Amino acid sequence: MCNVKKNEKLPDFKQLDDRVIAEASPEPTLVIKTNLDSEGVTDHNPYAQDKTSNEFNDFFKER
Repeated sequence: MCNVKKNEKLPDFKQLDDRVIAEASPEPTLVIKTNLDSEGVTDHNPYAQDKTSNEFNDFFKER
């Protein structure tokens, strides 16, 4: 039998029931921007905090 060291700081993923851990879809996705979308990425965005990082803004930036 193999002795595997377990990281004690990590939670047991079987006990995490407040989130979904899923792989990214291998299929292409379609994102549509409309004239109803707000200009800023933090406007009406429930995931945005008062202070957002550059990484957060870059994620929502048009490409």
